[in-house]
Amino acid sequence: MARATTVEGVTVIATEGLSKRYPRVTALDRLSVDITPGVTGLVGANGAGKSTLIKILLGLSPASEGTARVLGLDVATEGSAIRERVGYMPEHDCLPPDVSATEFVVHMARMSGLPPAAARERTADTLRHVGLYEERYRPIGGYSTGMKQRVKLAQALVHDPRLVLLDEPTNGLDPVGRDEMLGLIRRVHTDFGISVLVTSHLLGELERTCDHVVVIDGGRLLRSSSTSDFTQATASLAVEVTDHEDTLLARLTAAGLEVGTDGRLLLVDIAGEETYDTVRDAVVDLGVGLVRMEQRRHRIAEIFRDTDRAGDTADRAGGPPAPHAPGTGDHTQHPAQQKEAVGHDAA
Repeated sequence: MARATTVEGVTVIATEGLSKRYPRVTALDRLSVDITPGVTGLVGANGAGKSTLIKILLGLSPASEGTARVLGLDVATEGSAIRERVGYMPEHDCLPPDVSATEFVVHMARMSGLPPAAARERTADTLRHVGLYEERYRPIGGYSTGMKQRVKLAQALVHDPRLVLLDEPTNGLDPVGRDEMLGLIRRVHTDFGISVLVTSHLLGELERTCDHVVVIDGGRLLRSSSTSDFTQATASLAVEVTDHEDTLLARLTAAGLEVGTDGRLLLVDIAGEETYDTVRDAVVDLGVGLVRMEQRRHRIAEIFRDTDRAGDTADRAGGPPAPHAPGTGDHTQHPAQQKEAVGHDAA
């Protein structure tokens, strides 16, 4: 595959006051965000507005109000030009079972405007990149879920786009398959210079893969920041002891730490390196057994909950939402997230 040319610092996606309203649902609500070259994660629970945003960015669905530009092109008037330059991997299975990966990806390459010889050459290169070269002539219907996901990734890359939009690319994959897919996604940018916008409802996946994370809920922007800033702001220390959890909780709270609970786990907001020393000393002083002490990230549902709580407080006060402050200790999920657990593996 050839390496696409990108200029660091140039905005590849920009939205301003973007809204999409249906008769009974607001899918996007005045969303304003800039996305620069690299690998960007778009995270939110199912129904947060991720797929709707992608359809608008591709020029496939008109916005109710606001503007959006992709690679400098207006989504409202230049949809065809955008789709020539952008690859798209849909969330749901959409592959014909009775054709081979080669036939399908060649067809998609031809639809993107490549001549026959170039389409076949690009298809062979792309299937090799995603690890399907040896299986390229088998009917797709006999593929595993992971192989089908790789075919979808290949057809998104075959025309050498400047940007790819990947909608839930790890859906249905086991842990090994997810890791392999995330590695492929990272290489799309590092090896070929193609920018990536990847959606997921799992923050942990995006933290390991992305340079930047955008969090939305109910179509609203909750946070947009570099992955390193995001994880530092949302890190907590998970502490499990053999007994006397309540006593340890009281000791840590008295020491000035913000502590929540998750079953038998104590979740301590990391205020700095001294947090580790404070927890260690408290465990030693109480003489309890330490089962584990490890850094982890807050659940996405907690981030939504805290932001909503800040917004509700601001609404009552007539002011803007307060900055997000994770780690209140209340682990009740926001209603929008009760459909599924949205979390992060322990770091």
